[in-house]
Amino acid sequence: MKIKVNRCPWCEGDELYIKYHDKEWGVPVHDDRKHFEFLILESAQAGLSWLTILRKRENYRKAFDGFDPKKVARFNKKKIEKLLKDPGIIRNQRKIEASINNAKRFLEVQNEFGGFDNYIWGFTNLKPKINSWKKISQIPATTKLSDKISVDLKKRGFKFVGSTTIYAHLQAVGVVNDHIVSCFRYKELKAKLKIMD
Repeated sequence: MKIKVNRCPWCEGDELYIKYHDKEWGVPVHDDRKHFEFLILESAQAGLSWLTILRKRENYRKAFDGFDPKKVARFNKKKIEKLLKDPGIIRNQRKIEASINNAKRFLEVQNEFGGFDNYIWGFTNLKPKINSWKKISQIPATTKLSDKISVDLKKRGFKFVGSTTIYAHLQAVGVVNDHIVSCFRYKELKAKLKIMD
């Protein structure tokens, strides 16, 4: 008999989604390349479902040189044309050009703060914000925190970094824990964070 596992309902029904939810979503990230990966994927998602992007994730990894911001920052017109012909990614010129621009801005943030991780976690004094939502409908699309970071990133020249995109980033990289309280990952992540304290 299969034991029923309580999860956030948004991931049910797809194995890839479940794996992402169970292993990655909300786990604190402190690796700059992983931050850059999520920034590329989340800006590509604008107007699309996250599942669509997850299904293309490995194609993005190949197309964007393993999410190396130094390499992506050097992409030229020829590379853009190649990416626009790649069916494995979202072939939107504005999103592709934004990724290249954001790679350059990402490197600037790294230089200024000693790492993008220092920058993004600096907004919460290096502490994750643990919410306690009972239902998915309670989870906001944006918050004051995502508004603040979005404004700052835009000032720094980043593109496709609206507050909704940034809130998705904060959820993905564990700056915010938005698993609902009945989800098995909520308690697991909370316990892990206490151990780290």
